[in-house]
Amino acid sequence: MAFAKTFSAQPILLKAGIVDVEVDISNGLNAFTVVGLPDKAVEESRDRVGAAIKNSGFTSPKQQNQKTVVALAPADIKKEGPIFDLAIALSYLLASGDIKFDPIGKLFLGELSLDGELRPVAGTLAVVAEAKRKGFKEIFLPSLNAIEGAVIDGITIYPAKTLNEVISHLRSENKRGKKDEEVKAQRLEPQPKTEIEISFEHTLDFSDIKGQKGTKRALEVAAAGGHNIALWGPAGTGKTLLAKAFAGILPPLSLEEILEVTSIHSIAGAVKGKLVTMPPWRNPHHTASYVSIVGGGAIPKPGEATLAHRGVLFLDEFPEFDRRVIDTLREPLEERIVRVSRAKGSAEFPANFILVAALNPCPCGNWGVKGRVCTCAPIEIERYKRKLSGPIIDRIDLWTEVSVIEHKTLGTEVKDGEESSTIRERVQKARKKQKERFHKLGLKYKTNSELGAKDINKVVMLPPKIKAELDRNAEKLNISARSYHKIMKIARTLADLDNNEEISAKNLNEALQFRGKKLEYK
Repeated sequence: MAFAKTFSAQPILLKAGIVDVEVDISNGLNAFTVVGLPDKAVEESRDRVGAAIKNSGFTSPKQQNQKTVVALAPADIKKEGPIFDLAIALSYLLASGDIKFDPIGKLFLGELSLDGELRPVAGTLAVVAEAKRKGFKEIFLPSLNAIEGAVIDGITIYPAKTLNEVISHLRSENKRGKKDEEVKAQRLEPQPKTEIEISFEHTLDFSDIKGQKGTKRALEVAAAGGHNIALWGPAGTGKTLLAKAFAGILPPLSLEEILEVTSIHSIAGAVKGKLVTMPPWRNPHHTASYVSIVGGGAIPKPGEATLAHRGVLFLDEFPEFDRRVIDTLREPLEERIVRVSRAKGSAEFPANFILVAALNPCPCGNWGVKGRVCTCAPIEIERYKRKLSGPIIDRIDLWTEVSVIEHKTLGTEVKDGEESSTIRERVQKARKKQKERFHKLGLKYKTNSELGAKDINKVVMLPPKIKAELDRNAEKLNISARSYHKIMKIARTLADLDNNEEISAKNLNEALQFRGKKLEYK
């Protein structure tokens, strides 16, 4: 009887792919089938689309004595989710002759409710970027996805609340010779380009936390150079508070990073109508599985390590995580990517994050603490510490002890130390200094912590006396080559915070102190 084709798209890993939505209507017994490797959500679109078409004032395909076949191409790619509902409905109405419009250059996204309302979908930013690359000119999508989609220049975004609004707009394109007011009333208004606004909204400030001057300094160094950090000490000393306040001293994301991070979070369904303009802060529970942390599944999906990309992955009670979870962090901490291989496919996800780990000295948290009694058996303490393998300990740049706070400093409203905004300014200046240095040398790094072994000597040039001092300490402490390079990178960051090009003896000594703490924990 009739055939029609419209266009939609779906997220594929962290990108997107265009999907042709073809509908063929022919004589025969009533049937409505969807082909093209659909998952359960796509198969169920038959009922959603049929009801939405009926409740929008048209005849449902299930009410017709005809055979309707919906093909989603390419057929060899798994189709997931309800993102194709709008395109399927419009393709059917076009094939049945209920509406007429030119589908070329138009892309349709959105889930349909039974009454024809458009519901938001995941992965909008990645889909819009791919649609622009493929030459599409217009995208019709749910209103709640409009702000996210309108970030991309050079493509028109039409937000809609219902199926009927989209149909009215498409019909208005064919109404020539009618009054302009009548046609205009039926057309959707294009979404204005989204202006990116950065606001520093953090409920916890560094000055609200009493004491812990040394730990605050370590966190500042970690933020300035993108270094991983471990906070260890007795229970109740403020490790979690310090980690939460850490988010407030990180500089905002660049435009390129905003698009990258927002796209990742959109595909994961974690964007709630706003762009991600600040570094993400992820805090999974210690019972989380290794798949939820690094990603995986039968069809590979990103995990917390990827959702923390360009931000912070905070692991509280670090040794309480499953041993497999801790060990799977080895590669992301070193290479800043996650490689997932499964029987149905493999994927590579970005995972360039700052790890902030908080841990107690023992299960009860009182081992070695003056005035407190440890209730753990020696074997429990040893087992607790052995949860962290040598390679993991070696990959954490900074180790700082969070000591017990004197009670007399608590219970006052007096601010203690610098505010987060003041520290953030120093961090931003240090980051800018690093960026200018890397650009001058033709390197693509963003922070000192990312420096590879082949480039470290180009960036971190130690004066002869300082290098001799580092060599003596390295031999004395019997540190690994990885730790040796980490000390160099930390010293470089400390010099950047001091606004100095040359690394001083003071910078080296402070860097050695941050690395030496891990030996005490072991």
